[in-house]
Amino acid sequence: MKNDIAYQNADFIPGGASYPDRWEDDARVFREREAAVGRARLNHAYGQGARHKLDVFHPSGKPEGVVVFIHGGYWLRFDRQIWSHFAEGLTARGWAVAMPSYTLAPEARIRDMTREIARAVEAAANLIAGRVRLTGHSAGGHLAARLLCRDVVLAPEVRGRIEKSVPISPLSDLRPFLETSMNATLGLDEDEAVAESPVHHPAPQVPVTVWVGAEERPVFLDQARWLAEAWEAELRIAPGRHHFDVIDELRDADSPLVNALLS
Repeated sequence: MKNDIAYQNADFIPGGASYPDRWEDDARVFREREAAVGRARLNHAYGQGARHKLDVFHPSGKPEGVVVFIHGGYWLRFDRQIWSHFAEGLTARGWAVAMPSYTLAPEARIRDMTREIARAVEAAANLIAGRVRLTGHSAGGHLAARLLCRDVVLAPEVRGRIEKSVPISPLSDLRPFLETSMNATLGLDEDEAVAESPVHHPAPQVPVTVWVGAEERPVFLDQARWLAEAWEAELRIAPGRHHFDVIDELRDADSPLVNALLS
């Protein structure tokens, strides 16, 4: 299909195919370590579905609030357990981190995922008092932006606690996916592609920083710019970073990305 190569990442990143296995190994080590010292609450149900679960990683003291990290994978792949170690930098700064799974395509449409993540954010906010911030990578970046749109139903008390969102390499306009092979599984039509695209919604009332790697595929730089322009949001282009390592800074408590999330 017309846009297949444009949205292909692994083939254009050295060793790209090895990243998921490395993420899974690092995540398992982090999760086991944090569970052993009592800083992990795993498999908390936020709904009735098989994938309606989230993990929460706690700091060593009382949390400042909670950051919800939403994983990517083109709404087709992965779950929360591959990304656990990316909580490390945020918990070191005194924040709890909630990582939900959600139902993937074709079992769910993207509009269903939006509603599921809204329930996950409410559950995380009920578990952790205080401030709420949102982030996510790729398709998760799409959802981290989408949750700010006014048509998404969130408990008013929870919406009022959301202070900021940092979508990382977000997919902000879904219309290009109508001309990809993956749409045979996603099942998008024109109406849903527009409705689920953050760029087609008014700018939210909370600050947004759009984050993307300088070495990403051109379409991801475009997608990030489109969102920043549509919402008049800050755009940060991380030098030397590609689509798979742009999230590495989440492991470093003093990194620019962590600072952007917590500023």
